[in-house]
Amino acid sequence: MLHMVTAVIKPHMLESVKDALRGAGVAGLTVTEVKGFGRQGGHTETYRGAEYQIDFVPKVKIEILCETGEAEKIAELIATSARTGKIGDGKIWIAPVDRAVRIRTGEMGVDAV
Repeated sequence: MLHMVTAVIKPHMLESVKDALRGAGVAGLTVTEVKGFGRQGGHTETYRGAEYQIDFVPKVKIEILCETGEAEKIAELIATSARTGKIGDGKIWIAPVDRAVRIRTGEMGVDAV
C-alpha cells in the first residue's frame, strides 16, 4: 500500500529538509510554493511608514509518495529538519493512496513509486 506524506513548512527550511530526505534515500518529492495561515493568523508589517496586514504567510508544501512502512520515518525526518521551535514551523499529515501509476511505463502501485 502507498501513502502520501504532505508537509507545509517555512520556505527557508526547504534545503535542510531536502538534504535530510535525500540522505535517507527518498527518491523524489514535489515542492509547491503556497500561502496560508494557522494559529498565528498572519501578521502586520510596516512599509514606508504605513502599516499593513499580511493575512497569508508564504510557505512551502512538500509531497512525497512512499510505501506505507516508510511514511512515519519520512514524517519524522521532515519534522526534525524543519523545526525551528518558533510559531509557524508548519504541519505534516499522512494519507493513504489507493492507486498510483507511473505515466511513462504504466507501472502501478508500489512499482510506480
